[in-house]
Amino acid sequence: MQLESEGHVARRIVIANQKGGVGKTTTSINLAASLAVMEKRVLLVDCDPQGNASSGLGFYPADKRENIYSVLFEPKNVGKAIYQTGVPFLDILPGTQDLVGAEIELVDKFGREFYLRELVEQVDEQYDFILIDCPPSLGLLTVNALCAANELLVPLQCEYYALEGIAQLLMTYELVRKRLNPDLNILGVVLTMYDSRNRLSWQVKNEVRKAFPQHLFETIIPRNVRLSEAPSFGKPVINYDIKSRGAEAYLALAQEVERSSTAGA
Repeated sequence: MQLESEGHVARRIVIANQKGGVGKTTTSINLAASLAVMEKRVLLVDCDPQGNASSGLGFYPADKRENIYSVLFEPKNVGKAIYQTGVPFLDILPGTQDLVGAEIELVDKFGREFYLRELVEQVDEQYDFILIDCPPSLGLLTVNALCAANELLVPLQCEYYALEGIAQLLMTYELVRKRLNPDLNILGVVLTMYDSRNRLSWQVKNEVRKAFPQHLFETIIPRNVRLSEAPSFGKPVINYDIKSRGAEAYLALAQEVERSSTAGA
């Protein structure tokens, strides 16, 4: 991939929520693919040891290819671990279960919070967007992702305990911003798994709007069978069923993200 003009810097977006099952990886995969459909050059970084963002794009741990762990401590070799996906303009830096060990290895490293930042800085000029999928925790891998990014996107499931744990994530965000990465800003909160027939979904939407009046995306991701099925075929939903409500929602979210920017926020 050719470099753009000197000085070009990608928008780096970390997609994080330490609560599992909120649509974090689904959002990472499908937002990345939707931005790519808009002909934005996108790199998806799978920083989750479960590797679901990778398998959701057809890259499986059993393939034994170079991955994020292979290059985490040798950032200048990052190009060896980046692959083109089945979506034009979308590349991936695959995850691996070995990242569990990386979290332990990082503990006694100097500058342990900045290894992922150094990695993505090697390819910053090659992309318009770098999206980072995090594990559902607030450990060193997630802190690395928060330090590598300049924007934070939080997926929030429309369920009774939707706001549970968000306070802890925001506390971590504030600490990272204050002590490690002053360039990190909140891009927005996106509601996922929304069911308009369910009164609870309406209540959660209103609660979140009160809690994040300036940061709630207009686009809401609905509950959608096609969204659930697509990862098992190693495809984003736009490749699996572009006419589905899930595909339409993520394309709308991509347009909203493309228009938005936290620069200078």
